Amino acid sequence: MHYGYIGLGNLGAACAGCLLKAGFKVTVYDLNAALAAPLVAAGATLATSAEGVAASADHVITCLPSPAVSEKVLRHILPHMKKGASWVEMSTLGRDEVLRLAAVAAEGGVRMMELPVTGGVHLAHQGKITMLAGGDADLFDLHHGAMQAMGDKIFHMGPLGSSSIIKVITNMLAFIHLKATSEALMLAKRGGLDLGQAWHAIAASSGNSFVHETEGALILNGSYDIAFNIDLALKDLGFALGFGKEFGVPLDLASMTNQTYIAAKAAYGGEAQSPMIAKLLEDLLHTDLRAEGFPARLE
Repeated sequence: MHYGYIGLGNLGAACAGCLLKAGFKVTVYDLNAALAAPLVAAGATLATSAEGVAASADHVITCLPSPAVSEKVLRHILPHMKKGASWVEMSTLGRDEVLRLAAVAAEGGVRMMELPVTGGVHLAHQGKITMLAGGDADLFDLHHGAMQAMGDKIFHMGPLGSSSIIKVITNMLAFIHLKATSEALMLAKRGGLDLGQAWHAIAASSGNSFVHETEGALILNGSYDIAFNIDLALKDLGFALGFGKEFGVPLDLASMTNQTYIAAKAAYGGEAQSPMIAKLLEDLLHTDLRAEGFPARLE
């Protein structure tokens, strides 16, 4: 199977690299050609355009920063995709956008499978990220080998649109947990506890979370570098709040967390790392949350 991969940011480059390691033939493209260099060194073929990727590959995977970019790329590649090719979209899109873009692809004779992922870029580099597939069962089966190369937990969530809902739910929970762990660590600090010990105690307690173990450690290091920015967090929280209105579910914690991220964007900018919502609390209380022995990035 020959895959084309368009969009080589933090997540895309990691997933494309896993396909290469698993022995797939991969052709790559990104507007920033420098991002492709490590993949080309590892054996990928570099295309000079998105259209070139579509013309050469059996199937095309995209991992892009916004729905608008996804649609633009789709319209560029559709006329050049091979007969029987499918489009695997790994970007985080809203459900309505997934269904609309699937219809655009169908008009061009191409079937879509949505494949958002969750767990963090560090797990993507290890081939251990969680994959949330949505679409027809035969497409899920067709691309299962590629999904096994990129992730170790693979879920077929149902028809198109299903994965966009669960991805938004998991991200919403992560942002809420991040706000909670920031407040918990500040309580420990102001209560005079050793922050390193407090982090370990929480990790071994009923109050633990995946976010505490990962992003909490980056807060204590002071890097906050999770390779996921505030603008992306606000985009995902916007999707969650939209689903809340549509499905009639009050989302009190998500709404409060969204306001925290709006404040963080005002303070640090949209490109700042999403765990910097903890810095809002640090700045407000003039108290840094630091402890020795915690990593600057997750491996």
